[in-house]
Amino acid sequence: ATLLAGFREEGKPVLYQTDPAGTHSEWKAQVIGGRNAKSLREFLEKNWEEGLEESKAIRMGIQALLEVVDSGAKNMEICVVRPGGAKSIMDEKDVDEVVKAIEAESEES
Repeated sequence: ATLLAGFREEGKPVLYQTDPAGTHSEWKAQVIGGRNAKSLREFLEKNWEEGLEESKAIRMGIQALLEVVDSGAKNMEICVVRPGGAKSIMDEKDVDEVVKAIEAESEES
């Protein structure tokens, strides 16, 4: 399966999933593959909300990845897609800052 992200002409974000059979579906948030795909999908469904700010969306994605990725930011690559087709890969240090914030919050709970 493959996830494709972008924006409609009016600036609304879109996310599509395709599979090897050629079918596709549109999602608000989605995860594919992995041993915990079902629980991660449930996490995204629970935490996603309309109009999510970019920083909160990044944090939510990283939180989901922390459930299945060892060594935190070292094994993550985060691509942020913005209106107009602009996309950027987050620096490891920026991802690590989010990881540390999430871990600190978890320790407080």
